[in-house]
Amino acid sequence: MMGKAALTVGEAIAAATTRLAVKAIEQPRREARLLFDLASGHDVPWQLAHGGDTVSDNAAFAYDALVARRAAGEPMAHLSGRQGFWTLDLEVSADTLVPRGDTETLIEALLDHRPDREAAYTFLDLGTGTGCLLLAALSEYTAAFGIGADRVPEAALLAARNARTTGLGQRAAFMVSHWDAAVEEGRFDVILSNPPYIPSDDISGLMVEVAAHEPVSALDGGADGLREYRYLIPALRRLLVPGGLAVIEIGIGQHEDVARLARAADLKVLDIRADLGRIPRAVVLEAPTA
Repeated sequence: MMGKAALTVGEAIAAATTRLAVKAIEQPRREARLLFDLASGHDVPWQLAHGGDTVSDNAAFAYDALVARRAAGEPMAHLSGRQGFWTLDLEVSADTLVPRGDTETLIEALLDHRPDREAAYTFLDLGTGTGCLLLAALSEYTAAFGIGADRVPEAALLAARNARTTGLGQRAAFMVSHWDAAVEEGRFDVILSNPPYIPSDDISGLMVEVAAHEPVSALDGGADGLREYRYLIPALRRLLVPGGLAVIEIGIGQHEDVARLARAADLKVLDIRADLGRIPRAVVLEAPTA
């Protein structure tokens, strides 16, 4: 990208912007600036003030490598190792899904249905990944405690690190478990989960950022995308206290099928919550009170 002649900061960012735009990366100039920050340690205000400065050889080499990876579809979060979720800054890795804004819909629904922020709830997050759902919930409910379970050991370790770095480690614990297999017969006030829900045949057609760089085990929901719900939803009855709440993420067009599974498991469907794109994104379920 740099060629033989050294480029200025402004020229390097312009060249990177063009390179990313050709690959249909959204907001290519913004991403080019973020990548320059990663490569050089110089943030956007510095870049704007020093556009005429020459880029050092070391920064140029690092920048070129990062732009190449991003142009090939590697998620920005994997390049930076960080992703924002709710009010938290979280570590991410290739072992977990990158937290997305759509998933914040679950936290919004939780807050609406359980408005007492001082209640000492017990949370369970099944398929915790980065821990984003559990940690976001604990950040809002300051007397609550929660457990996150993930079948991938590296994910559980990463979630535990995120708990520590966000200052929530005293109120969170993590375990390696395939769904509820390692969860004792304890009962929980709230269960959160973002299970795999992409139909198997649809995965190859996802954006390259997802299909090629995120763990298939966190995406693949079987032939119809509902395989994990068929296991997970009946398990909720064992795990929830009477009147307990479950907030579960769903894929596009799955709300009616998931609601039917919930009713068959004797769970009340309290709410089907849409994300900002008006797509049904979360189902809110309640266990019987007796």
